[in-house]
This record gives sequence, C-alpha cells and structure tokens, in this order.
Amino acid sequence: MFVPPGALESVRDAVFAAGAGRIGDYERCSWSTEGTGTFLGEEGTNPAVGVSGVEERVAEVRFETVFPSELHAQVVAAVRAAHPYEEPAFDVYELVS
Repeated sequence: MFVPPGALESVRDAVFAAGAGRIGDYERCSWSTEGTGTFLGEEGTNPAVGVSGVEERVAEVRFETVFPSELHAQVVAAVRAAHPYEEPAFDVYELVS
C-alpha cells in the first residue's frame, strides 16, 4: 500500500494487530521505500491532502507485508480504518508456492 510518511507507524501497527506481518517465528515483518504519489480527486471528493480538481504530488511510503488468506477481510478493514486517505491505494497479491 501507499501511505503518507507521518501515518506509516499507525498503519503498520493496525495491520500487524490484525495479524499481518508474521513469517515463521518472526512478527511485524515488512518492507518499505519512499517515493512520490500522484492523484486528482474528482468533484465531491474530500482529499486528506490538497483539494478536489487539482492534481497533487505527495511524498508517500510504499509499505508491503504478508498475511494468510484467512485474515484478508480483517487486514483490509484495519488498513481502511487506520489509513488517513479517503481511498487508500493498496493491492493484495496471492503468493502461491
């Protein structure tokens, strides 16, 4: 997912509390890197940064972690509850071994 730097720790805490980030005997496993996100809110949106109708470029952190498929609903709910954006940007990929 993509998170503003100031919200990273609270979002990490929320997804880890929902059960994400466990690999074997290790907890809170994740990876992150900094970058620039862009978005343009349509009429009627309420962006956390900027205003509707103006393209924004903001610092963001790409945050990745893992979780078992049975935790999908609760991890996604944790992201939506903790993330400051009206529409958080995230992808969920199934890893098959």
